[in-house]
Order: sequence, then C-alpha cells, then structure tokens
Amino acid sequence: MNIIELQKINKFFGKGSNQVHILKDINLSVEKGDFVAIIGQSGSGKSTMMNIIGCLDVPTSGSYKINGVEAGAMDKNQLAELRCKTFGFIFQRYNLLSNLKARENAALPAVYSGQNSEVRTKRAVELLQSLNLGDRLDNKPNALSGGQQQRVSIARALMNGGEIILADEPTGALDSGSGEKVMGIIKDLHRQGHTIILVTHDSKIASQASRQIEIKDGQIISDERKSSDIYEMKDRVPPIKRSRKDMIKYRFLESFTMSIQAIISNKMRSLLTMLGIIIGIASVVSVVALGNASQEKIMAEISSMGTNTIQIMPGTGFGDMRSGKIKTLKASDSDQLGKLSFIENATPTVSANGTLVYESNSLSAQLSGVGAEYFDVMGKKIAQGRIFSHDEVDRIASVVVIDDNTRKQIFSNTPNPVGSIIMFNKKPLEIIGVTEKEDSFGPAGNSMTLWTPYKTAMYKINGSEDINAIVVKVSDSVNSQVAEEGIEMILTALHGKKDFFMINSDSIKQTIESTTNIMKLLIASIAVISLIVGGIGVMNIMLVSVTERTREIGIRMAIGAKQMDILQQFLIEAILICIVGGIMGIALALLIGLGFNTFSESFGMDFSIPSIVLALVSSTGIGIVFGYMPAKNASNLNPIDALASE
Repeated sequence: MNIIELQKINKFFGKGSNQVHILKDINLSVEKGDFVAIIGQSGSGKSTMMNIIGCLDVPTSGSYKINGVEAGAMDKNQLAELRCKTFGFIFQRYNLLSNLKARENAALPAVYSGQNSEVRTKRAVELLQSLNLGDRLDNKPNALSGGQQQRVSIARALMNGGEIILADEPTGALDSGSGEKVMGIIKDLHRQGHTIILVTHDSKIASQASRQIEIKDGQIISDERKSSDIYEMKDRVPPIKRSRKDMIKYRFLESFTMSIQAIISNKMRSLLTMLGIIIGIASVVSVVALGNASQEKIMAEISSMGTNTIQIMPGTGFGDMRSGKIKTLKASDSDQLGKLSFIENATPTVSANGTLVYESNSLSAQLSGVGAEYFDVMGKKIAQGRIFSHDEVDRIASVVVIDDNTRKQIFSNTPNPVGSIIMFNKKPLEIIGVTEKEDSFGPAGNSMTLWTPYKTAMYKINGSEDINAIVVKVSDSVNSQVAEEGIEMILTALHGKKDFFMINSDSIKQTIESTTNIMKLLIASIAVISLIVGGIGVMNIMLVSVTERTREIGIRMAIGAKQMDILQQFLIEAILICIVGGIMGIALALLIGLGFNTFSESFGMDFSIPSIVLALVSSTGIGIVFGYMPAKNASNLNPIDALASE
C-alpha cells in the first residue's frame, strides 16, 4: 500500500527572469515499510523534494497525497499536525535546541502532540537508553559529540512514533565510525517497520537502501529496487485524546514553561529587555507617590488654616492697595455672625508684629489677637497647658499661647515654659499654653507665632479697637458656598455696602485638589510616555529575538509546533518579561521611596495600592500590545525558510 504519492510535482524558486525550475514533473510512490534512498549531486533538487514530502515546503504545482489524503488541501495547522504525528526528521546538522538537555530535546515532539510531562520524559529516556545515551540524558548539545547529537535527533524523530523517517544527509557531518553507527540504527528502524526516506549524495550510503532513486536537474533519471524488504510497523505510539478545553490549557502551560526556559537561558538579553519597563514603572509609581504626598501635605496645610472655615477681610479682594487702611470690620460683626444657626464659631483676629523678649533672648515674632473659639475653628491642638477662656478675653487678661517654634527658640532649655513671663513690645504676657508642632513648607515653618485674647491685643498691644479679620467656622452640615452667601448678606446689611471680601478654605481646597490632580496627571503622563518607550524597546528586542531564533522556530515547526504554539510562546515570553520588569520597577520605586522617606523628615512619598496594581496591569498590557507583533511574525514564518536561517 502506498503511503506517499507524488504526481507531476513542480517547484519554482524566484520570479520573472530570476525564476529557477527546481523540480520538474516528479512522479513518485513510496510503500509503507519501504527504505528509499534519493541520491543526487548538490542542486539536483533532492532536498527540495524531501522538504515537500515532509510538508516543510509546498509544491508550485502537482498533487501530493499522504495516506491517500491530498496535502495541498490542508491548512498550516493540519500540516503541522501531520509533521508531529506522522513524520520524524533526522537532519544533517542535527537541529537540536541548544538550551535544552538531551532528554528534553528528544521529548519535544510529544509536547506538541499533547503528551503529559511524565509520560513523554519516560519515553524519551527509554529511546535514548536504547541508543546508548543513558549516561547523557542531562547533557546539552554542546556537551555531546556529533554522533551523539545525531542519535538524540533520531530519538526525537521516534518520539511520536515516526511512521515515516525523513533523513537528510544523516551522516554528512559525521566521521566514518559515527556514520556507520547511525546507518546501522536507520537500518534497524527499517526492520522495525518504519518507512525510511533518505537523501544523500553518497552512493555507498544509498546502496544500503532497498530502493535507490537518482535525481538530476530536478528530474528522476533512475528508480531501482535492490531488495523487496518491506516491513510492517508494529510498535506504534497510541494517539492522545484530549478535550478541546484540556488541550487549550495544556498548550498554554507548556508555552508558559518554554517561555520561562527561554528567558532564563538568555538572562542578559531578558534583563536588557526589561530595563525600559523597570524604569517606566518605577517612574510612574514614584511620580504618583510624590503626587499623593504633595496633595496630602497641601491639604494638611489648608486644614491647619481651619476646617470648613471662612475668613472675612476688609477691602475688595486680594491686591486691594487700600485694604490695610480700611477699618470697617468690628468685633460686634463677629458677635452677630456667631449667632447665626449655620455658624458654629466666630472669632475676630487682630495682628501685631513686634519684638519678643525673654531673659537675654530678643527675637521678632508675630502676635495674633483671637477669641477663645479660635483654636477650635483653626483645628489647633494644645501640647502643654491650656487655651484662654471667654472670661480672660473679656477681662483683657495678659495671657498668651505660644507655638512650638517659639518654645524651641526661646525655651530650648526649659521643658515646660507654662507660667513663664515674656515681653512683647514691652508688654508682659504670661504663657498659659503651647500648641502642638505643625509641619509647614517654606519660611513659615520656622516663624514664631503667639496668640493672645483679641481684646488684650486691641487695648494693651495695639491701643486700637480695630480688628484685621473675622474667622468663622461653618457647620459641617451646611454647604460652605451657601454659608458664604448668607454671611455676605448679613454683613452687607450691617455695613450698608459690601466693603469686605471672603476667603473660603473649602474653595481653596477644591481648587488646590483640582490643580494637584492635573499636575499629577501631567507628570504621570510623562512617566507613561517613558513606559511606552520601554514597551517599544520590548517590541524591538523581541523582533530581534525572533530573528536570532528563526532556526529554533523552524525546528519547532518541523517537529509539529502549530502557529498558535509559536505565537503563544513568544507572546507569553513578552508578557512575562513585562510583568517581571513591572514587579522589579515597583520594587525599585519602593526602594526609592524608602530612601526618600528615611532622609526627608517633613515630607515623604505616599504609595497607594491602586497605583501599584495599575502599574502592574499596565506592564502586562504593554507585554500584550508590544509583544503581539513579534509573536505574530514568528508564527507566520515558513518552516523551511526558518530552518535554512543561520
């Protein structure tokens, strides 16, 4: 029974005037269990004919049937399955994968046929042991002699059964001793029932076959049978049955494993590929962390001005040159506002700059005259002592509360300055409390501030009933914009005109939040650009990798890898590189943050889980987007062209 039938096979290479007619109306039939040697000089077309028989190449015209089925009607995946389950290739240059051990190279065809790891490894070991390579199972190709490598390739050809063994110059790269051993193995395979098709230019090698075909200038010029020895194959590898779902899962896991092997075997290239992703992810995460910290710091500064507060000041607004001379606000205005239902507290403020003297220390300081509610309104906490009372405000008591900066500079050697007497503009004031430390940006963080009852500031310090501003705290249940409109209506009615303006902390907060969010987005966009550049780098290096590994791709396709197997392997490889690069980028960002936070006392980077997760998702997305093109290019390679690549 014929297993191979070729009718009027023609093969052309090139186009136009450069077109070369390699095979010319080839007619050939091969029976099951036969041993055929195809002999001819270099350029005669014998290797091209074998490549067509092995479904590595396709004819320009003609019919090729394998087991009665027209090969020309098969798609690429069906041809790959045919190569996987029917053919076994023995190449002149062995074509072993350099990063795999002998048993892994031998077992590779079973990966693409769907065999599980344990079973295929067991069979690979048995085949290698039968070929006297039991002590070389873990050796990689560079640790094997030429003859040993060829025996590994023979084991690989038999892995899925090898019903048809295609041997292309199997002894061409071997010394005479090794060549004789390989030919002995091939003849044994023939006796076991394998159909052998051997290509050679050596008549001595060809004479060992049962049938000898000579080809010259693309035409068969002789077909001579020397022996009628045809054997029936008995040791067949049973077909593997898997459900579609199980096969998809299996192929994914195998592609994942092979991708990890490829990354590990090319550590430096993989690390350089990751570098752009590492820098991009570290930049994005760090920028977002700095943006979060900056926003929190600014919000804390605004909160120190008072939560949900409105400051009322004389004049028409910021930039009013006359605002310092306008004295329209009165303490009575504060009293009236304090009676409104939507106002929790209202306090007038009086400012005074002067000289603070304590013992031999004399420094410039700022004194604020405020009401007893001021500390609640502005959210200031007391670290030592207490705040002054309403009674002390009314009695014009000479008491003062100092901030932590004043305590440090004036009372550096006094743990508790409460009860001490200081002089401000030559007026004695008794310290009754110290506020908690507050972190501030810029020079304001080192300024000295004191608070005294506003009546004390008015009558004892300034000698005037004028106030500088009114600070009110709006109830949390009331919208600050609505409260602002209500205050404007009341004060306008009291003054007969609008001779004041308001600063709403909530409006400032919203504006700054909006501004910082825009800045974060802008800076993050710049970081994302660096991430995209890193992705392009991944794509470029993966494209180079495909070029470098073209021969590897050809070998995988020759032993049964489908397009999806190649696509999946290279795509997973790109994704893994980006994920690992993303993780390393996040680790680098956290390391930068640790160093930054260690050396910065008042300001630190604030990392958020969502930004880290988003960065990791982004790196995965980049692997998919920028890894697809190289993976697709790899899967679209023609097996014979890939094998011919150096």
